[in-house]
Amino acid sequence: MNYRKIGRHGVKVSEMALGSWLTYGGAYGQEQADACVRKAYDLGINYFDTADVYGAGQTHPGAAEEVLSKSLSGLARSSYVLATKAFWPVGDGPNDRGLSRKHIMEQCNASLKRLNTEYVDIFYCHRYDPETPVDEVMRALDDLVHQGKVLYAGVSEWSATQILDGQSTARQLNLNPIAINQPAYNMLNRYIEKEVMPMCAREGLGIAVFSPVAEGVLTGKYKKGQELPKGSMAADPKVGHFVERYLTDENLDKVERLSSIASDNGLTMAQMALAWILHHREISSVIIGASRPEQIGENAKAVDVTLDDNTMNTIDEVLSR
Repeated sequence: MNYRKIGRHGVKVSEMALGSWLTYGGAYGQEQADACVRKAYDLGINYFDTADVYGAGQTHPGAAEEVLSKSLSGLARSSYVLATKAFWPVGDGPNDRGLSRKHIMEQCNASLKRLNTEYVDIFYCHRYDPETPVDEVMRALDDLVHQGKVLYAGVSEWSATQILDGQSTARQLNLNPIAINQPAYNMLNRYIEKEVMPMCAREGLGIAVFSPVAEGVLTGKYKKGQELPKGSMAADPKVGHFVERYLTDENLDKVERLSSIASDNGLTMAQMALAWILHHREISSVIIGASRPEQIGENAKAVDVTLDDNTMNTIDEVLSR
């Protein structure tokens, strides 16, 4: 496994991270989570990502955190980087959502309890909250850092303007800055390349991306004109809507052409998709999901893949059509 710093900050994370969105605490139970976490850890993956709402749509808020906590028990706390998040509703009350100081503090404390840890390495604001002043958000995050409950503050799916607003506010108030950004990024969703990625590089933020294989579409399992594979995420009525946006004829045509490029390079489609992301040095880590340890082993091979300029140009030609 290789490791990269999160932006200008000193902490290093594995180039591949294990996430728990749509997996642990929901579709997959403790036994599968244990096996996957152990496999990831044995491969040198040191970054584990979760959130207070993961598992909520299938069981209850905090389900993924509870499962992940048990899977990580017994491992030296200093040996891994643990991240969680807050923003999305965890209850029916008016303050059970958003980024108010009240919600941030309460959810951080609740997450620490579920994760059975005294601190998380990264605490993400899971989305931008237009109803809460950014100085309130940044002060709350800074207080958590000073309390020792959070080591680094992060954001997820904030725009470049929103991140810059947070950084400017932190500088003006002499607060700890945003250290890392977690956006969606893959071959079929490249919106961060225009503004977010270069801004993060300028500001010294790390970038940990999620959905690197477009909810499984970039594995090549979905074919144009064919029925959805049984047991696939797209065929699951609970989570299939996350995949639908990628299942266009245009995207499936691109995946078919990309699969040929991957085959020519002796790679699986997923391995090439992950290696393509890691080719961008602005990226600190790629967050993968897995239901089986074998998936992690196969995907982890991508960290040792170097795509040459000719291959990158060929891929770009396919993606630009």
